[in-house]
Amino acid sequence: MSLSGGDACSAKTSSFLKKLLTKYVLKWDNRKGYKGVLSLYDRFYSLVMSMRIITGLARGRRLAAPAGNDVRPTPERVKEGIFSSLQFDLEGRRVLDLFAGSGQLGLEAISRGAQNAVLVDTSDASIKIIRQNIDAVGFAGQARAVRADYASFLASNRETFDLVFLDPPYAAGLLIPALRAVLPAVSPYGCIVCEHPAQQKLPEQIGSFSVSRFYRYGKVCMTVYRKEEAQ
Repeated sequence: MSLSGGDACSAKTSSFLKKLLTKYVLKWDNRKGYKGVLSLYDRFYSLVMSMRIITGLARGRRLAAPAGNDVRPTPERVKEGIFSSLQFDLEGRRVLDLFAGSGQLGLEAISRGAQNAVLVDTSDASIKIIRQNIDAVGFAGQARAVRADYASFLASNRETFDLVFLDPPYAAGLLIPALRAVLPAVSPYGCIVCEHPAQQKLPEQIGSFSVSRFYRYGKVCMTVYRKEEAQ
């Protein structure tokens, strides 16, 4: 099967980077030898290449990510798993991402049929990147970036949402407080998708919502909540 132009370019980039790392970084092996170098490459390549819309209206469009360690983009295999499990929960839905980072989850949802998305983040750099990505995928009429922390946004919010993404920084301890705070903003048949580290166990029930699905992707887990009567 022949590669498309974008796939061929990605393959060439992958080959070039691997050769570069092998030739010049082999001496820095973190005591893991050649496998350590390739592991470093795999992490770097996964981060760079995962920042794209996987499928739908904007399929293949590349997305920018804020620099630094404060933003942890969802790996592509996890993102694919999330949206595969939500395939019947996207068409015409109103989406909220309270820790949007680059905005990739909300934009992926719109690409797959969601009506609109509100992308919230407290960082100026992230909001700038989110707006850049909204323009890049052509969703200016459907996606809105809001600079705020989750608590202040929810305190002033008057909208309801059908699909909510919660993926705060793992070490910040914000997931449970944000989960509790967002419940009133979720529509009766809506769902909340929480991304969290494997070592963090979320409650089976919170308010009138309970766990409907749980998935694990290596060190990353996804817990989906729905209202009990909607399950």
